[in-house]
This record gives sequence, C-alpha cells and structure tokens, in this order.
Amino acid sequence: MSDWKNFFNKSHIRYIDDSDPTQLSSAMESFASDDALAISVGSGQSAPAMRLWVHDKTIVLGIPDAKLPYVDDAVKLLHTLGYNTVVRNSGGLAVVLDTGVLNLSFILPDVKKVAIRTGYEAMVHYVQELFRDLTDRIEAFEIVGSYCPGDYDLSIDGKKFAGISQRRVKNGIAVQIYLCVEGDGAWRAKVIQAFYEQGLRGEAGVFNYPTIEPNTMQSLSQLVGVKLSVNDVKKRILDSLTDYPIDTARLHGQELVDFEKRKIQMIERNKKALGLMTPKG
Repeated sequence: MSDWKNFFNKSHIRYIDDSDPTQLSSAMESFASDDALAISVGSGQSAPAMRLWVHDKTIVLGIPDAKLPYVDDAVKLLHTLGYNTVVRNSGGLAVVLDTGVLNLSFILPDVKKVAIRTGYEAMVHYVQELFRDLTDRIEAFEIVGSYCPGDYDLSIDGKKFAGISQRRVKNGIAVQIYLCVEGDGAWRAKVIQAFYEQGLRGEAGVFNYPTIEPNTMQSLSQLVGVKLSVNDVKKRILDSLTDYPIDTARLHGQELVDFEKRKIQMIERNKKALGLMTPKG
C-alpha cells in the first residue's frame, strides 16, 4: 500500500476548497480545474495539491454511458428528475453528485514515475487513515452491483461508499475520489439504476454496463453509524495536513489560461458525446 504522505513531502501542500456548490457553475469546471492544476503541478510551477469540490444534483457520465442504445431518453429522465448531466474526461461510468457527496482530488507530479496502481493506492491509504478512529474495515475491491464499479471501490462490510478514478495530463496526475458522506446511498443507486434501465430497455448495448443493485451502496454515515457531514470530513482533511505548510492560492496566471482551454474541451466533449442533446450543467 502506498503511503499518501510520500507524495506530499515537499515544503508545502496547495489546498483548494471548491466545496461551495455555487463556486463553480458545473462539474465541467471542476474537471477543467483539475486538468489545469495537473499541468501546473506536473511542470513544477505548483506544489502537489489537494482540491475539494461539491456539485449538487449532478450525474457525471462516462464515455460508455453516452453510447447507450437509448441515451437520449435516459438523459432526459435524469433532467426530469432535476439532475444536471456532465460527461467526464476521466475513466469510469455514471455516478451521482449532490451536497452529501464530497469529491477530493490529489494532484501529483512525475507521471512517468508513478504507476497507475500507486496513485490509486495512495488515495485508498489516505481515506483509511482519515477515518481510522471510526472504522478499520475500509477495503478496496470491486463491489458488483454498485454504480461505476472498479477494483478501487471503497466499502465497509461489502457496502460501497466511494469510488476512485484517475486522469493523467502531460506530466501531472489527478487522482479523484467521490465520497458519499451523508444521505442514502441506496437511493442514489436507484437513480442510476433507472438511468440504465431507460438507456438499455433490455438490450445488451456496446459495453458491459453494470446491473445496479441498490442495496450494495450506502453512505459513510450509514455504514459507521455516526452522523457525518461534508463539513465534518473537510475538517478531518484539514486536520490531516497539520504537519504541512498550506498554500491556499486559487488558480492564477497560466493556470487560468489552461482552465479556459480545458473547459472549452469539456464543452466540446459533451456536445460530441451526447449528439444533438444540449448537456445540462
């Protein structure tokens, strides 16, 4: 297991808090922000960074989701339910974001020196350490029946509460995790279940889409039996950084230029992925 501290052993950590859902207009801007930071960190212009982000009522889709046989109807269903939709630029499938879900990104340098598995394991180790006082049962393995299943699903007693993806941009790495901190994990899974049912209508599709079983997912609060909020977890994250000088500088200079470029790319990606549909969010 890779110790997360190995990646933040320089003079300081850059810490960016975008967890106010009104700070960024959509999840497109969060993915563009991580790209801009990855370019900056990878080139040595910025220290390794942690970025927190929250978006309300948003379904983040993977590229395969946009290839569902009846994707237009499936996306319309999500819009009818009040969700924005965004096609991500990192790997994975559909996930639910809302104000009870905290996203955390590790932005790391030296892409050629850090194996993909190492980046994932660093995030797993960090989350295990972050909640060590509440549980020692956080494990990483694929939870069949969950949405966006993968080898680095985080679960307690077989119930998933988090998933990790990874994106590599030039010499930088963005390891991104969504943490279902509070609320009803099974209810979120039912939304994705309805999305796939509408998008497939019994057909196989071109991808091995998951068969969602809502009871495979819960929030961390439900699993540990402690009422946790996103703000509680934010405090834990800050407390974990007490040994490091923290730089809270937001995007600036060339980072803003790269952000705008990456945002345009995200918009074009979404238009291409969803065809004539106008992506919400």
